[in-house]
Amino acid sequence: MISVMEWRLAGLALVFCLVMPAQQSPAYLRAAMDELRRGNIDGAIRESKAALAEDPQYAEAHMLLGQAYLARQSASMIAEAKAELQQALDLNPDLLWARFYLAKIYIDLGTYQKAKEQLERGLKNRPEVPHFLALLGEVQRHLGNPSASLELNRKALARDETLSPAHYYIGLAYLDLKDEDAARRELENSVASPYVVPEVYVALANLYVPRGQFTEAETLCKKAIALDPTRPEIYVALARIYNAKGSSEQAISAVKLALPEGRTFLATAYYQKLQADAWFELGRAFQAKRRTRQAIDAYSRTLDLDPGREEARRQLEKLGSAGGVRLVQ
Repeated sequence: MISVMEWRLAGLALVFCLVMPAQQSPAYLRAAMDELRRGNIDGAIRESKAALAEDPQYAEAHMLLGQAYLARQSASMIAEAKAELQQALDLNPDLLWARFYLAKIYIDLGTYQKAKEQLERGLKNRPEVPHFLALLGEVQRHLGNPSASLELNRKALARDETLSPAHYYIGLAYLDLKDEDAARRELENSVASPYVVPEVYVALANLYVPRGQFTEAETLCKKAIALDPTRPEIYVALARIYNAKGSSEQAISAVKLALPEGRTFLATAYYQKLQADAWFELGRAFQAKRRTRQAIDAYSRTLDLDPGREEARRQLEKLGSAGGVRLVQ
């Protein structure tokens, strides 16, 4: 999933320059901005709420509170963040970055048409803002238009060549177009940026695995963990690497980190597929260790989440045939 924390934090100065000079904003709001820039999310929430206590109609405070909720990177805070950003736009439809972050939430929720509408409205008011062009390109890819994503992200890079997420989105578009060499080049450009985000490392690691570049792939995943150890995608990628290397026990450990007990996921297609990937890798690891019953359970869970996963179905058939039991209709 595209959780672009660096964009959220780096964009704050630009956001409030567009709204009003910092010295003219209320003291609580200035404090909230400072707290968020320092990464003190709880402090930013506290100061934003204090600003709203003084003026509940202050649109910029609602926007900053929404950004702070997003910065927590918690599925349980998505609804609150969405409500605050929508309230900000209801009060002031010209808040460009409230629209950007609201579009980001719609992407995370898998409602791509709504994300597209928000980004296009933003571009109508402020044409050719590179962040909007790049994210709109990614939305177009999700809507089945990878060529449109290439065009929009190239336009974004023409306006800001340092915008590393655009390289990431171009890489994903090339993957959709089945051009893995071009995808790898773009992702390698993206990881060279000082603003690289975990999902870029993961995407490149997944490309290295079929090429047998296991050491390089594992190194990329460890870099991703250093940036954000909470991301389940990283551990699924690690499990894939370890299974490819024949390190089944390490693969099992990695999946346990991806699916820790008690963890909740957003009810979206992205997270459903991610969980299916994790169970599939767990099935592979158990199968390699001849733990047949556990492998059967893992592959079955994969199919519960992703009924079209034919490889899981084939492995279940194989395990069932070996045991003299037909497991799949």
